[in-house]
Amino acid sequence: MEDLYPSRKKDQPEILKRKDPVVHTDRSQDNQAPISKEQLDSYEQNGFLQIENFFSDEEVSDMQKAIFELQDSNKNVTSDKVIREPKSDDIRSIFHVHKDDNYFKDVANDQRILDIVNHLLGSDVYIHQSRINYKPGFKGKEFDWHSDFETWHVEDGMPRMRAVSLSIALSDNYVFNGPLMLIPGSQNYYVSCVGETPANNYKESLKKQKVGVPDKESLRWLAETGGGISVPTGRAGSITLFESNTMHGSTSNMTPYPRNNVFMVYNSVENRLTEPFSGGKHRPEYIAVRKSGILTTSS
Repeated sequence: MEDLYPSRKKDQPEILKRKDPVVHTDRSQDNQAPISKEQLDSYEQNGFLQIENFFSDEEVSDMQKAIFELQDSNKNVTSDKVIREPKSDDIRSIFHVHKDDNYFKDVANDQRILDIVNHLLGSDVYIHQSRINYKPGFKGKEFDWHSDFETWHVEDGMPRMRAVSLSIALSDNYVFNGPLMLIPGSQNYYVSCVGETPANNYKESLKKQKVGVPDKESLRWLAETGGGISVPTGRAGSITLFESNTMHGSTSNMTPYPRNNVFMVYNSVENRLTEPFSGGKHRPEYIAVRKSGILTTSS
């Protein structure tokens, strides 16, 4: 298969134009969309969309209880699915929750979510990756700037930009407690990064990503071209949908206020993984779903 988005192959970074639509359903069908035309316009223009108060207070309370039960039950567990901070045993992320936990399986299949992602991607979808991210007060660590698609393309073999990430806020997001930061308009440009992909790179990158991260000049250009950096703040229960190639990251949390979220990636069934474009081995199933697994559909 032709590599339309080469990366980690040259000794100099390069910015390539996007070759795929951002909204894959014909925009003439906006009147059938589960979100408004204004929301679709915002997603298409900026590469992300926040919907506040998407989940009720009761639903948020149930999810908060569920993520901390998982955290407690995995406190002393040795598992590749449980990612700990680089310099401590604190849990940073728990992966594959849509498969391993019945409660989060139901969250992943929430019809309200599926209606939106089906429309954005123009097809039925499946979960490519799921995880819970914990960023406790005072010690929650940063996530470096990156495009998810760059990693999924190079290391997993995701062919095209036809996936959408969903972040469910389970703590109130402020500008100061390490919230998600996104560069508007960055979904339209692909930063071809430098640096060869080491074997089993995921073992380190899930703790701190060092390969496949954009250079400073490319980041500066994206921010200046797109109009800066956006920080979607809001109450727990809000969701942020962002396109697979939207450049994003988050700072560490040195405040008393935690920032926790559930993260689900929906990929089009027409965009299933091929061989990694790095030429490396497949990453584990809990990071990049290849098996049929649980398909989510709009029916």
